[in-house]
Amino acid sequence: MIDLTSTLGDLVTEDPRRARILEGYGLDYCCGGQRSLAAASADKGLDAAGVALALDLPERQAAPQWQSLGLADLADHVEAVHHKYLWDELDRLRGLAEKVANVHGERHPELASVRDDYSAAADDLAPHLMKEERILFPAIRALDASGSSGFGDIGAPIAMMMAEHDVAGELFERMRETTGGYVVPADGCESYRQLMLGLGAMEADLHEHIHKENNVLFPRALRAQDAAR
Repeated sequence: MIDLTSTLGDLVTEDPRRARILEGYGLDYCCGGQRSLAAASADKGLDAAGVALALDLPERQAAPQWQSLGLADLADHVEAVHHKYLWDELDRLRGLAEKVANVHGERHPELASVRDDYSAAADDLAPHLMKEERILFPAIRALDASGSSGFGDIGAPIAMMMAEHDVAGELFERMRETTGGYVVPADGCESYRQLMLGLGAMEADLHEHIHKENNVLFPRALRAQDAAR
């Protein structure tokens, strides 16, 4: 049986299949990953015991390989997988959002909000990735190698990155609500379909990305820093 005091982040770390189940209940396991299952369920008006039952999957899946990585290698993994994905997709989806809003905006005025929210998310994510790649991740690698980050306490930049994660998560949540779950209307063209597919895929990847940082990489780095003092 699943302990209702377990955090959402820990539950997904134990079995990544639970991510899709939590998303189905509207429970945030990435930015809200430090909340207990009981507290998060109560806020949504859900029966925590019922959610726990859905999460109690048979034949627990083997932990993904990234969970066994050391600090430096885990930072490398996040950068190579999730940062690269965002760098490849951010501008492409920006162009699609603009195009689809221009073509279909008269019949679907909500597309203007989608375009603006996506533009805000992309504008925030690009410098966010650079700060992680140029400042925080090198500090975590140095901490892993020598026991010192090289510039002092990493708690402050980690807190800043987590706050920026919250902003990105809220923008994508709003886009999902605006589009009814990234649904393509009957009169939507192929560009419209590609935009909705792209937004859904980016949100899903962002959830996994933020989970790895907020609930695994950053706590491990803070513990390593404390142990080195």
